[in-house]
Amino acid sequence: MNITEIKSAILDGKFDKDFNLLYGETEIARERYAKACDSFAEIYPTSNEIRLFSAPGRTEVGGNHTDHQHGSVLAGSVNLDVIAVVSLNDDGIIRIKSEGYDMDEVNITEFDKNASEAGKAIALIRGVCSKFEEMGCKFQGFNAYTTSNVLKGSGLSSSAAFEVLVGNIVNNLFADGKVSPIEIAKIGQFAEREYFGKPCGLLDQMASSLGGFTYADFKNPAEPITESIDLDIKSFGYTLCVVDTGGNHADLTQDYADITLECKAVSNKLGVDFLRDANVDEFYSNIADIRKSCGDRAVLRAFHFINEQARVLEQREALKSKDFENFLKMVNASGQSSYDYLQNLYSTSAVNEQGLSLAIALTKKFLVNNGACRVHGGGFAGTIQCYIPTEMLDSYKQMIEAAFGKNSCCILNIRPVGGYELTF
Repeated sequence: MNITEIKSAILDGKFDKDFNLLYGETEIARERYAKACDSFAEIYPTSNEIRLFSAPGRTEVGGNHTDHQHGSVLAGSVNLDVIAVVSLNDDGIIRIKSEGYDMDEVNITEFDKNASEAGKAIALIRGVCSKFEEMGCKFQGFNAYTTSNVLKGSGLSSSAAFEVLVGNIVNNLFADGKVSPIEIAKIGQFAEREYFGKPCGLLDQMASSLGGFTYADFKNPAEPITESIDLDIKSFGYTLCVVDTGGNHADLTQDYADITLECKAVSNKLGVDFLRDANVDEFYSNIADIRKSCGDRAVLRAFHFINEQARVLEQREALKSKDFENFLKMVNASGQSSYDYLQNLYSTSAVNEQGLSLAIALTKKFLVNNGACRVHGGGFAGTIQCYIPTEMLDSYKQMIEAAFGKNSCCILNIRPVGGYELTF
């Protein structure tokens, strides 16, 4: 179908089954996808055989900065996503125009790393395609327009959603959909680490690619162990939301990198590559020596990992046994550990910007002994995650948005599927 026919099908309700699956509603989704079709038509007016794709943001529920140390995490895909309108072309160029950004163009014969593209979306595109080429994919050019409602710098991981989106486009166009969601996640991580230049674990990509609510153990990242957990937060009388404090992650790459580097310094001191493999008793009995070699902050960050890893396993069991109150206690404990030991609520290069700390302070004052809150995602800027008693939600939104602005409190739902091609 051409772009006019696809738009008509959207407005006529032919994609409503998929919209309900992805978003739990149809009206807003119809308008959004129809608008994306209009934008696509303006940029690529002669394209045919239109296809639609979506990849979700993710919310980290347990395991703050554990994945890059081969630890365990709890995470879920959410109802905020990056969507794409796509069609093949005949000129051997991959063109992706993302709303609000310049066009990215990659020749299908040029997937080698380009150092000048570090930190840019084009690096992610090239990196994802390079891995698919290694797997034997025969490429053709394609045109795409993307738009996202995943808040940038929110800890919902817009970059992982984009990587998973590109991976699913390539998988369905050129690999007959045979590449697994786990492999697509690993391809996205490769692109972000090796081409984009940001050292990251596998949590973000796995949660976006797998969909639903997932426990993942990265002891062997090449073959992560995953388990789906049935979780309906609202059934316990709570609503999950994130508060956007207005910070941006753009200049914080070194802050994230420092966590990985400092954890590695400690693990190497203990004779292993990753903290997951360290002897905990040896760590505690050699604190004096480790702090001399690695510094106090590195020791504290390792302290966070050791305890957070154990906490994730407790959270997993609490959720499986439907002990939501105990789960919430551990959410608060995780948040306090990130604050005290991991120290990722603000950057030491910008101490006047402490929106995360302020949002947590206000939320704790509001909740008293109810619910839970914690830093969300990588930290340093962006969002906090909250579990608010549903009967208190309206009052909470009013309070927190008075400090951080209208619509800064975003209500989340867990989406049951990850990267996805919409059909009817």
